[in-house]
Amino acid sequence: MPHWKRILITDALLAVASIVAYVVRVLSGQFSKLINDILFWVLIVFMMVLVEGLYWINTLLNRYLPFKDSIPRRIAVQLISGALYALTLRFLLYEIGEPYLPVKLDSMFLAATWFLYILASLLMNGIFITGYFIDEWKMSLVRAERLEKEKTQVQFDNLKNQLNPHFLFNALTSLNSLIFENQGLASQFLQHLSKVYRYVLQNKGKNFVTVQTEMDFIQNYVFLLRTRFESALTISLNIHEHSKDKAIVPVTLQILIENALKHNVVDKDRPLSIRIETNDEYLVVSNNLQVRKLVETSNKQGLENLKSLYAFLTDKPVQIESSDAQFSVSVPLV
Repeated sequence: MPHWKRILITDALLAVASIVAYVVRVLSGQFSKLINDILFWVLIVFMMVLVEGLYWINTLLNRYLPFKDSIPRRIAVQLISGALYALTLRFLLYEIGEPYLPVKLDSMFLAATWFLYILASLLMNGIFITGYFIDEWKMSLVRAERLEKEKTQVQFDNLKNQLNPHFLFNALTSLNSLIFENQGLASQFLQHLSKVYRYVLQNKGKNFVTVQTEMDFIQNYVFLLRTRFESALTISLNIHEHSKDKAIVPVTLQILIENALKHNVVDKDRPLSIRIETNDEYLVVSNNLQVRKLVETSNKQGLENLKSLYAFLTDKPVQIESSDAQFSVSVPLV
């Protein structure tokens, strides 16, 4: 807790306690108004000395006997030292101040003050100790969230960086065929392939790129796919102008297109149609459903990693919908 906030809360509590004690003395009629006023300010000053002393002890123990070394020993030392400090203050206060009071204090009342001062120190130290555990709990939540985010980021970075070795293998196989069949197309194919990997290298450290930047990249990726699959694959784009300046995570589109290719049959007799479009808040990638019976390269983590990463970056969730005829993934625009 910041020092200024601790002082503010302490002063408020002291003021309330002093006012309550003042009202009780006035109602008892035991002291005159002058004595009550004097006792009011004496009590405030005394309680401030008590609280500040206990806080100083707590700070000193944080330095020389931190909780992480031994929690039971730290708590025991703090409670005992706090009680001794409070009892010392009580002894000095009554030894010095009681002779100046206009009335003789009752012996039972004096005996009860020993207990009250110990209780006050226990309550204050209880607040300090509880505050430590609350702060540790909050820090553990922050650490857990940070570690989970880092884990998700690493998983997603691996997903981005690999750009699917099977995709590279298939691309090089297609390139090899084109070299003999159509050297001009092979040259274009190689240029687009280099642009795909250049984009990944340039943006792998970024959380976001604009939709327009991603669309420029995906055109190169789509060229490679169309060259390979020809009429077996159709990819249509319908991106609204107002969506182009919004942002998504780099290579999101590549991952979603690859996910559709990986899980669906793609051939001339059963062409795969992939649609990429935007609305006010989402970019939607959908495809007709013709599920493969066996998907050898899938670990079923790609979409989950994508969902987890977006959950850290925006409050809007990734939406996945599936029917008998269509599968779609809606990614939030940031």
